[in-house]
Amino acid sequence: MKKPLWIPSIDGIENSNIIRYIKWINKKYRKFFHTYEDLYNWSVNNIEDFWESIWNYSKIIHSKKYTSVLKSKQMLGSKWFNGAKLNFAENLLKFNDEKIAIISSREDKPNIYITYKELNKYVASLSASMKKMGIKNGDRVAGFVNNIPEAIIAMLATTSLGAVWSSCSPDFGINSVYDRFNQIKPKILFAIEQYSYNGKSIDCLDKIKQIKKKITSIKKVILIPKFFDFKISDKVNSPFKNKNYIAFENLFKNKSTRIKFVQTDFDHPVYIMYSSGTTGIPKCIVHGAGGTLLQHFKEHSLHVNLNRKDNIFYFTTCGWMMWNWLVSSLSIGSTVVLYDGNPGYPSLNKLWNFIEEEKITVFGSSPKFLSICEKKMIIPKKSSKLDSLKTILSTGSPLSSDNFKWVYKNVKKDVLLSSISGGTDIISCFMLGCPILPVYSEEIQCRGLGMKVETFDDEGNLVINRKGELVCTKPFPSMPISFWNDPKNEKYRSAYFEKFEDVWHHGDYIKINKTGGVIVYGRSDATLNPGGVRIGTAEIYRIVESMEQITDSLVIGKREKNDVKIILFVVLNNRFSFTKKLIKEIQKEIRANATPRHVPSNIYCVKEIPRTISGKKVELAVTKISNNEEVKNKDALINPSSLKEYENIFKKNKK
Repeated sequence: MKKPLWIPSIDGIENSNIIRYIKWINKKYRKFFHTYEDLYNWSVNNIEDFWESIWNYSKIIHSKKYTSVLKSKQMLGSKWFNGAKLNFAENLLKFNDEKIAIISSREDKPNIYITYKELNKYVASLSASMKKMGIKNGDRVAGFVNNIPEAIIAMLATTSLGAVWSSCSPDFGINSVYDRFNQIKPKILFAIEQYSYNGKSIDCLDKIKQIKKKITSIKKVILIPKFFDFKISDKVNSPFKNKNYIAFENLFKNKSTRIKFVQTDFDHPVYIMYSSGTTGIPKCIVHGAGGTLLQHFKEHSLHVNLNRKDNIFYFTTCGWMMWNWLVSSLSIGSTVVLYDGNPGYPSLNKLWNFIEEEKITVFGSSPKFLSICEKKMIIPKKSSKLDSLKTILSTGSPLSSDNFKWVYKNVKKDVLLSSISGGTDIISCFMLGCPILPVYSEEIQCRGLGMKVETFDDEGNLVINRKGELVCTKPFPSMPISFWNDPKNEKYRSAYFEKFEDVWHHGDYIKINKTGGVIVYGRSDATLNPGGVRIGTAEIYRIVESMEQITDSLVIGKREKNDVKIILFVVLNNRFSFTKKLIKEIQKEIRANATPRHVPSNIYCVKEIPRTISGKKVELAVTKISNNEEVKNKDALINPSSLKEYENIFKKNKK
């Protein structure tokens, strides 16, 4: 029997949001739920009742009530809360007081603090200016922005008008920005003039000019200065002498104080997000206002246990769905904490010290960051006071056993370490944490309420307590409402419903334990099949990256005749050398902790692992190189030049 790493206290359980919700459900629906399992089973077997309860419990602001909760129970084509009218931004701006709404920190500037009252005022002013510029319901507004308050204010002003927001990080290449934004034809582009990363100032003006020239639908570019202190000056000029470029500050000179929230349907588009784009032109995933609101409220309140007293931080960019997820914390009335810059500059203690400085209670990170801290022998509990910290969230890839051990040994014993997993596709989570359940090494605590997550084998048969494909067998409100420019839902169907009829196939390889915990083994589309045996890449990463000699790794399956050959690439800790002895040690570790079939045929040392802008390993691009196939959309990578090293390795070994 596995021993838990963390157990919630009796007091913590009794005072949790989810227990308050259970008591409310028991009274309203005359139920007798006592455990999370009771609640979860009810939520997935009575999805209409459950999601209606979230509508009522969240006190969602609406101008017109729904006529039905769910129109069709088929997944593709399901429509939620028909007839309802609401506004996304109105629900994020329902608080209007002196509580701090946003704390913003960046590498080379003092922190900014914005209250909910100030946030409402700024959004009102910008919304009125955008309306005068002709932005209306259904228009698209794009953001070439970093993780700063201006991005949040621009998004809220956009969605207050019923327009649709789509953003990407300024470190995207020009072609990558074009491949995304040109598909959705935005009218306005908010763009950052300059930002700092790793102590260097990066100018974006030339890139902005090229984006404006290439995407002809953009009528106006709103230029955000490197540092805007929200003190409006009468003398503000754009760096471009062109009427189509407007200084951000100029849009705050009007005296509007009230926001006229445009009322939209429940499934009215609010965000357009993008697939990674590493295998072709990125797909434009459209998310609805109501589904995003309800799903995020459920996750923030019931799973993260968030309340008005909390300061929630997630290290993210505006090109990753975790930014959208983080910003929704405003609907709870919490303080959203932003950081823009390199998390390891000037040292890896930066973000741990940030917890102490800003009294962060919920800290969002990734296995990669935690692993780097471990390899660099960082001990946060010795360098920072972490009294405020109660929850650590992690996503992007599965947490290894070493990640769990390191957190509880070196960060804090009494902290809820929640591994969460979902994605851009659903702008939320399939599996995540729970404040009333114990934490076990390598496991995600539970499946999300209202998410009928199960595991299928390749033939579509339900499998229990063993590895299988992650599927969701009942509809949920945060499913994409569509893909952009996909009127017959052909791309949508192909992405999620091609493998199993009317069942969401997510492309992850997982195991659901008898206790309800979930282990994620990585992407099933990156699954290796040597000798016909399915191996998840994450199984190898867990073993290899726990070795002190290795800081990062990537594994692929190269086609060879009628089989697949496993090839491993490793990035070394600079204290070690790549030797035959180390290769044998890696092989020995994999054989001992997995199976002989997991052992790579070849192991190569590389300088870096190719990753997407959001930090995910790009296995498929290297697989294509190994099979002599073209890699398209290299701009989707944060380090596209890294692929050259892999090309050279395969060319050399082909001779």
